[in-house]
Amino acid sequence: MRVHIATDHAGMELSSHLISHLRAAGHDVHDHGPQSYDPQDDYPRFCINAAKAVAGDIEAGLYALGIVLGGSGNGEQIAANKVCGIRAALIWSTDTARLARQHNDANVAALGGRQHSLGEATTLVDVFLAEPFSGDERHERRIEQIAEFEMTGQVAE
Repeated sequence: MRVHIATDHAGMELSSHLISHLRAAGHDVHDHGPQSYDPQDDYPRFCINAAKAVAGDIEAGLYALGIVLGGSGNGEQIAANKVCGIRAALIWSTDTARLARQHNDANVAALGGRQHSLGEATTLVDVFLAEPFSGDERHERRIEQIAEFEMTGQVAE
């Protein structure tokens, strides 16, 4: 699977670990930065670029998911969600990782590098990447309502 990953300075160690782990597992990992540690870096451009790459791959018919990392994952999730077609979910437990995929067909996972050990974070990412979307009608309907708002600015009645 193609995986796009981005971080800020707070997630550099986790990002490096995950890139190695995911490549060893056979994933096609694309690193959207940063390439060096800068405690003053601005995460939005890295996370938005990773999210744009996921959206572009999906539009091209390729199966891809993304991972955005930071201290808490909150800002990174917000930035990724600004990209049309992206459903980024903050994952902080195996249940939230699994449900993000099952119920929301989330295509980007946001994770806090300061919130989890490397082992915990690796497990969360592995669960997220392995879990399929359920395809249940109620979940598809809700995702379509969100997408409709994203495109039109109108909320379904």
